[in-house]
Amino acid sequence: MLSKTKFLLPVLAGALLLQGCNKNNDEFYTTADGLTYKIFEQNEDGEYENKGEVAAEDTTGAKIGQVVTMHMSYKNDADSLLFDSRTQGAGMPIMIPVMEPSFKGSLENALMMLSPGDSGVFKVNADSLFAKTFGQPMPPFIKPGSNLTFFLKAEKVQSREQAMIDQQKMFEEQMKQSQVRATEQLKIDDAIILKYLQEKSLPNAQKTESGVYYVVTEEGKGPQANAGDQVTVHYVLTHLDGKQLESSRENAMNNNEPFKFVLGQGQVIKGWDDAIQQLKEGSKATLLIPSTLAYGEQERGPDMPANSILRFDIELLDVEKQQ
Repeated sequence: MLSKTKFLLPVLAGALLLQGCNKNNDEFYTTADGLTYKIFEQNEDGEYENKGEVAAEDTTGAKIGQVVTMHMSYKNDADSLLFDSRTQGAGMPIMIPVMEPSFKGSLENALMMLSPGDSGVFKVNADSLFAKTFGQPMPPFIKPGSNLTFFLKAEKVQSREQAMIDQQKMFEEQMKQSQVRATEQLKIDDAIILKYLQEKSLPNAQKTESGVYYVVTEEGKGPQANAGDQVTVHYVLTHLDGKQLESSRENAMNNNEPFKFVLGQGQVIKGWDDAIQQLKEGSKATLLIPSTLAYGEQERGPDMPANSILRFDIELLDVEKQQ
């Protein structure tokens, strides 16, 4: 959907745009509303030049109701990169609808200064941005009274209908690229897991069709777990280097209780849905889950970077057959 996200606001309206003076400098300009900017366009030689100061009456940029497809990055006043669309996920451009400005000198105003192909650098007041656009408190790594610096590269300016067609194409391309990367990553993870099994001398490792390795350390005597059953599990999660990340027996948020879920319904990572169906009630097992069947390319904090292979030592306490 074409909508506002947490740190990528909906965007803008306000009419200003380009005027071609002082083209070969690197100077910033400031609009009457207080938006500091510099905008670059390509010349006939393919080089980018500063467009200079934008005339207030210029309306050649994006307009309310249109959608800007662009790459975006932004930094705080300490020059720390907070977001970059080129490195997030599949590195695809983002789409932002042009909406009314949420305050004077907002990022929404910036979009209306861009034509397709333009690049712009904009300095936006952080206090107003979080209070009036994001609608949330400023994080501690952004100083009150400071600016965020946005770097925008406009690729397309379209109607909402055209953008939705392009967005569907973009999603389909992302899925294709993601599947290719996942196939290659699974090969890499498989080699790492095989080496780990050898180094740790884990006996009788079995592999599911999807690629999860599991070692049954204690065979249960209860019913086989199947998709649709409610299962109850205690677990310890570690990296392959042995660093413990979680333990259900040490989870005060859940009163150290075991974890219950319905198997095979996508309520947990794919590796769990797959591997636990290989076990009987009462079993204890070690699961070695490739990143593609865990959290894949998602980063889940400093302790779980992208493409993390996970080890779970689990005990299948209960299998409750559902009607």
